[in-house]
Amino acid sequence: MKKIFSLLLCLILSMPVLADGILGNDPAYKQQVYKDFAQKAKQFPSVNPLSLLKDKKLSAEEKEALTFLYAYMTVADAVDYSGEFYLEQVRSTLRMRNTAIWNSHIPDYIFRHFVLPIRVNNENLDRSRLIFPAEILPRLQGKNGYDAILAVNHWCHEKVVYTPSDSRTSSSLASVKTAYGRCGEESTFLVAALRSVGIPARQVYTPRWAHTDDNHAWVEAWADGKWYFLGACEPEPVLNLGWFNAPASRGMLMHTKVFGVYNGPEDVMKRTPNYTEINVTDIYASTANNMVQVVDTQNKPVANAHIEFRIYNYAEFYPASVKSTDAMGKTSLRAGLGDLFILATQGDKYGIGKVTSGKEALTTIVLDKTVGETYRQSYHIIPPKENNNQPQVTEEQRAANAHQMAEEDAIRTAYVNSFPTREIAKEFAHSLQLDTARVADYLIASRGNHEEIKNFLRYAVDAGRSTQALELLGVITPKDLRDTPANVLLDHLLHTTVDMPVKEILNPRVAMELLTPYRNFFQKNIPQALQNEFRRQPGSLLKWCINNLSIRDDINTVNNFISPRAVWESRIATDASRKVFFVAVARSLGIPAWQDPIDNKVYYKQGENTVFVNFENQSEGRFAIGSLQLTFAPTGRIKNPAYYAHFTLSKWENGSFHLLNYPEDGTWESLFKKATPVEAGYYMLTSGNRMADGSVLAETSFFQVKEGKQTTIVPLVLPTDQTAISVIGSCNSEETYLPIHTDKETSILSTTGRGYFVVGLLEPNKEPTNHALKDIEKMKSELEAWGRSILFLFGSQEEYLKFKREDFPNLPKNVIFGIDTQNKIRKQITTSMNSSNDGALPIIFIGDTFNRVVFESEGYTIGLGEQLLKVIHRLE
Repeated sequence: MKKIFSLLLCLILSMPVLADGILGNDPAYKQQVYKDFAQKAKQFPSVNPLSLLKDKKLSAEEKEALTFLYAYMTVADAVDYSGEFYLEQVRSTLRMRNTAIWNSHIPDYIFRHFVLPIRVNNENLDRSRLIFPAEILPRLQGKNGYDAILAVNHWCHEKVVYTPSDSRTSSSLASVKTAYGRCGEESTFLVAALRSVGIPARQVYTPRWAHTDDNHAWVEAWADGKWYFLGACEPEPVLNLGWFNAPASRGMLMHTKVFGVYNGPEDVMKRTPNYTEINVTDIYASTANNMVQVVDTQNKPVANAHIEFRIYNYAEFYPASVKSTDAMGKTSLRAGLGDLFILATQGDKYGIGKVTSGKEALTTIVLDKTVGETYRQSYHIIPPKENNNQPQVTEEQRAANAHQMAEEDAIRTAYVNSFPTREIAKEFAHSLQLDTARVADYLIASRGNHEEIKNFLRYAVDAGRSTQALELLGVITPKDLRDTPANVLLDHLLHTTVDMPVKEILNPRVAMELLTPYRNFFQKNIPQALQNEFRRQPGSLLKWCINNLSIRDDINTVNNFISPRAVWESRIATDASRKVFFVAVARSLGIPAWQDPIDNKVYYKQGENTVFVNFENQSEGRFAIGSLQLTFAPTGRIKNPAYYAHFTLSKWENGSFHLLNYPEDGTWESLFKKATPVEAGYYMLTSGNRMADGSVLAETSFFQVKEGKQTTIVPLVLPTDQTAISVIGSCNSEETYLPIHTDKETSILSTTGRGYFVVGLLEPNKEPTNHALKDIEKMKSELEAWGRSILFLFGSQEEYLKFKREDFPNLPKNVIFGIDTQNKIRKQITTSMNSSNDGALPIIFIGDTFNRVVFESEGYTIGLGEQLLKVIHRLE
């Protein structure tokens, strides 16, 4: 180790000093980077870029760039990607810096932190930086920096549109291959595209909105000395404009992670060995600095207390920012002008409170609660007020932008139309004598990755493993189908014996890691004697992990996974990567093992016994089990509260409360109406009722679940306010319907634009529907003055043709008719409202483009038009 460190120092001292290079001209900053680089290599000799940096063919700029990247990259990136991978990325970046005209005035520190880094967030890295410029650069000829940003976003829209998916972030190339991604993937893709052509860019993230249950990510790009924001893959005619202008003005916190040690002008929230987190909320919303002091019951300041600034969202108080107190027990956070929930802890003591941002100069939190204590507390959480600031856009600009987007939609649609249809997929399955329905489902879901899935199935059939191949495809996620190469799937299939359990052994997915090949590697590289020992006594694998792996979450603060193979080769892991590694090795050796998605704990089976793997206590066995039952008295329309919409449960572990990740379709009835086994321990039950104005009536209950058969019974309370409009359900505004007289589906959002809307699901020539429409006719002028879309949908084209529209001549002009194809919208709303028999028609509801439902009526209703207007007027 000492020898390597000495070599590093010699190498660093021998590097030519650039007067104005990658690291700038501040000697102190350069010294810090070199010191951090040397420390990284000293700590991890297996991650050794020395041989790469010794290459005499490297330019001084290339050496500085590589030094900067290795000094601050996560340990996962250092062990999972080769030096050559980073070198080719650096060379492409430097070529772009020296040729692109919009790069001529970019300061070194902007280039270093916002162009050079490959990683954007926690995505899987790829070679997109080398590939994207060939398509993008011709579109940027003659453009200045501002217009180049707009042009790159149009190119991204041509490739990718928004679609929700799971929390694993695909690489940019995978998003292009799939042709869609969630907002975190779209923004990662746009940042990667901008940086690939030398335009500084960063991903901005609001961890949780305060006024609605959701989060969002977008992009800021730099041109001509300032930062501009834009919606990723959602091009507007100008910058600083997106659908989120108004929501962001109500945001509590918006931030970005800057690679490395960053000393820019922005407010620094946190520094880690990998990134500097900066607060950019001021750009979007009015803010205030909120000082919090933690004291004990004797009113003495508590130093090094753990502080979490939490935002109510998805029925939990989400930890948006985590800090520690100074010697005077103080810390602060600049945030939007709304309410924050504060949790302060030290040891088994904690305190909670509410901060109204900008109201008090100092908020004091007393550590007056002890773990195990039972009590209940209510809160009225108020989000910031809206201040929708938008730049001027001419009608000509909007028309030109819309025309360009339509052309891009057509190009992307043509690419998507090249994916296999269900008929083609069935023909392929038939040619291999495979289950046509299952294969068609997998190929349709794989989208642009269909050739990889086809190759996997062809090889599996040739190997006589077709049954297991289909079972494997059935247990991985839809995203896995879209971005996993055939060779990865084959590694898991061909190196698992035929008779092994599918979910607990054959299954390649453990948590939210990128799927990689490792079974053949482990079977060849783990010594046979050690393999035999692990199989005979799987607990010895736990001991091996504890004795041989260095756990370094401290230098992997982006929380990306280290692949199982890299863990074995480097002997370095994070807590999350060690869990995946344990399961990966166990499954490779035929030992049933898994990570529970609810509590993230690792288990394996030995005979008929399920064994809990406890890395913290370096032991194995069963953890203490208790029983929990929640009682609930229905309030208003809410008969069966939904997990994540109305309540959540968090368990105390390692000095904080951590959310239990029950399935997204979980409800009170399915989870806790009856006594349910849970791990014994201390819990926080959070419940809430969100109002239409975005405020929340929330309640927290703290209680202990004891080991044994005795059930802990806790009331589930949803606070109500009879004078306010509450959110009673949800409907995805991105859901599509078929407009009348067209053959192309469109989304509710595309039709209505941002804001509230009315949807009616109708049944032609039936008295309840006719009565509802007559009631709405009576309110024609008021509903037209409201101006928002009223969407009336029938279950099929045949039903619409039966509808006698002439019988309702006075419907408001803002009524639009369409077909709810396959009853998609009806199923959503009735599921959300817990309706029986798919709900009695007509179903009329008021929703918004944050997917919230604030009014719903089913079946025969008196005075429906008047009811709608009452709610609408209270929303204004």
